[in-house]
Amino acid sequence: MADFERLQAAVEAGDREAAVEITQTAIDEGLDPHAILEPMTEAMGVVGDRFSRQEIFVPEMLISARAMKGAVALLEPLLIGAGHKPDKVAVLGTVRGDLHDIGKNLVAMMLKGANFKIIDLGTNTSADDFLAAAREHGADLIGCSALLTTTMGNMREVIAAVAEADDMPDLRVIIGGAPVTLEFATEIGADGWAPDAASAVHVATAVVQRARGERRLEGVIHPEALAVSA
Repeated sequence: MADFERLQAAVEAGDREAAVEITQTAIDEGLDPHAILEPMTEAMGVVGDRFSRQEIFVPEMLISARAMKGAVALLEPLLIGAGHKPDKVAVLGTVRGDLHDIGKNLVAMMLKGANFKIIDLGTNTSADDFLAAAREHGADLIGCSALLTTTMGNMREVIAAVAEADDMPDLRVIIGGAPVTLEFATEIGADGWAPDAASAVHVATAVVQRARGERRLEGVIHPEALAVSA
């Protein structure tokens, strides 16, 4: 019989083989795919919290994300068949001129667990590409990543393009990456800023909630602001 505690532990430990095996057993037993997904989502929440406390680092997070990805690949057809539909859409990409994507990939995996549909544009993404994808998919959110001080300035282009898009008044932008600070996010008019993948999930969710009128928060949404408002 499938052991969900063991499944959560496998994802937390980054044991892809065990995560896939347990997931397949649960599928074979006819268990609800949403119930199978839940312990994996919980696991990534634990991993994200440990990362925030600097108990683990990017390699460990990436290993856990890959373990979940392998297991979720088995579940996706069943979730679709069961009518599982994400209720938020995020377009993610590394900005123009930047080819780094580890952080973005972690954010994508964790946002999927938070019921976001992810449109991943990869690296070296222009403002026009971000906006075109957001229009095509009816996105709620654009997430921009940069790892270089020489490319983080290109986030301005994305925010300017969104500000000029009169046909998408509810589209919002969050930014992140090693050199990106809250001060920079405030300066360029971002809606949210996250220093790591774990906090990006909370910030992204709060930004969409504010855009939909479900939550009242002022200024750039960031982890400390959410902690104060909780």
